[in-house]
Amino acid sequence: MKKYKTVKVSEKELEDLIRQGSDLIEEGLIYIDHQRMTDRGPLDILFVDSAKALVVAELKVVEDDTMLVQGIDYYDYVSTNIEALARVYKKFDIDPRQSVRLFLIASSFSVSLLNRCKWIDIPVSLFTFKCIKFKDSEEIIPIFSEVNIPSIPEPPPVYSIDDRLNYITNPDVKGTVEALLSEIKSWNETRIQIEPTKDDISLKISGRVFSYINPRRKHFMVSTYDNEGKWTGFPINQEEDLEPVRVLLKANIERLG
Repeated sequence: MKKYKTVKVSEKELEDLIRQGSDLIEEGLIYIDHQRMTDRGPLDILFVDSAKALVVAELKVVEDDTMLVQGIDYYDYVSTNIEALARVYKKFDIDPRQSVRLFLIASSFSVSLLNRCKWIDIPVSLFTFKCIKFKDSEEIIPIFSEVNIPSIPEPPPVYSIDDRLNYITNPDVKGTVEALLSEIKSWNETRIQIEPTKDDISLKISGRVFSYINPRRKHFMVSTYDNEGKWTGFPINQEEDLEPVRVLLKANIERLG
């Protein structure tokens, strides 16, 4: 393998290297223009991709968070004037119906910039670069690597009491649970919270859990503290099974509330 060294380049040199080898960034990428004057300043480079969509590229030879805002400004200009640009660069057969893309090309990107990009609702791609020279050669070769933008975190799942109750297939048992929840809530309307979880129904007094209702297909469980303070599950198959559990629930509400 030939020996090489990494070399630094100016922004102008990087721009020239990209113009000469745009397909090193993405296959089928074709250079159109550079330093085109806009009402936001000179746009670094304009490409067309293999699907005939315009691509706006903002370049930096150092890590620079401001490039994101600059790139969006140029993206806005090109998107707003896409019909006119398609006519100006007619020989490139630009498809103005395609969404404009934004490329940010820099030596590195900060975590802050990466996190901001995940919230941007435009087609943005990030590329780092390094430039090398082989021994006994003056040719500078750019190497580009695409950087993955973090995914938007999934919103927390939303559960409902109905979801939990509908797990029960026996209508009588379902009715018993509904009545029990209503009864418990009436014991202290302002301080008792009834909240669905992934699989159960949580019962709290002043934010502290005193019981879980655990739905099953044809019965349900009530989990709470027994007389010895041990967390215990009580199977409820019929209304009579609830009598001793009611006593425990009220005692735990009194103790924790």
